[in-house]
Amino acid sequence: MASLEGRIALVTGASRGIGYWTALALAKQGAHVIAIARTTGGLEELDDEIQKAGGSATLVPMDLTDMPAIDRLGGAINDRWGKLDILVANAGVLGTISPVGHVEAKVFDKVMAVNVTATWRVIRSVEPLLIKSEAGRALILSSGVAHSARAFWGPYAASKAAVETLARVWAAETEKTALNVNSIDPGATRTAMRAQAMPGENPDTLPHPSEVAAKLIPLCMTDCIETGKLFRVAENRFFDYRLPE
Repeated sequence: MASLEGRIALVTGASRGIGYWTALALAKQGAHVIAIARTTGGLEELDDEIQKAGGSATLVPMDLTDMPAIDRLGGAINDRWGKLDILVANAGVLGTISPVGHVEAKVFDKVMAVNVTATWRVIRSVEPLLIKSEAGRALILSSGVAHSARAFWGPYAASKAAVETLARVWAAETEKTALNVNSIDPGATRTAMRAQAMPGENPDTLPHPSEVAAKLIPLCMTDCIETGKLFRVAENRFFDYRLPE
């Protein structure tokens, strides 16, 4: 696999789960990782592991509901590095598993704020920096429920359908640039969010998030030319979006 030496990568939700392991994998490949999460302790643990692996990171404790802070992020990255090469928009919250009509308004609003609005604000904040890269790569984390519309998963499913559409639009807008944008369906993974959603499930039957991260690293490489597609980790391949005939 090619190296990511000298490339700057931003990972949201980097203190645990898929975000944590993707940030660590990016650093091991030589990227300098800008790691964003609410949990300072988790970020510090990540930094320790990155340093053990000989990599480097910049820790950014941030609540992604702090929209003005997201807006300032792009300027701070520009002042320090002048560009951004990789975005992994991973942060998200589940909300509650319940009938649509029973979801509390504050829960619905938080899911949309973190999963959709914050993702859009991050995109808006860093797009000019990704365009400056000679090979910008953006991975937007989605979910299979964006397509299955699984019963009782209303807010989360709707939020992931929204960010997938956002990613497709962004890819279409940037198709004549060096920036590639793709959505990621990680599939069922051994994470805290999965345990929250499926409390009776044996986590040992699920892939570890490090396995998911390993499959995302090739998508961040300069030789990955796909854009505007959905990558399903379980099948380890891209899928085209097609409208019904």
